[in-house]
Amino acid sequence: MRIGELAERAGTTTRTLRYYESLGLLPARRTGNGYRSYDEDDLRLLQQIRTLRDFGFELEETRPFVECLRSGHPAGDSCPPRWRSTGASSPSWTSASPG
Repeated sequence: MRIGELAERAGTTTRTLRYYESLGLLPARRTGNGYRSYDEDDLRLLQQIRTLRDFGFELEETRPFVECLRSGHPAGDSCPPRWRSTGASSPSWTSASPG
């Protein structure tokens, strides 16, 4: 999906998505003609970033968690201790939509 569709589905703006990309939180693949391309995994990652924000994390603080999520350890021991202390490692958290 393109950036506009991702923004609409996530309830955010394309500007926010570009900002997250500039921080390295939401990397975009590019199509042959240079358009950003996202998939369902990116939508889930964006929802998880927003949930971390709901827990009170600043964007820069979310970086280790995002790296943990992208490496396939949504509840593993490799995730930062502060994340585990929030209760964010529960299966219901990883599938929760931001409120």
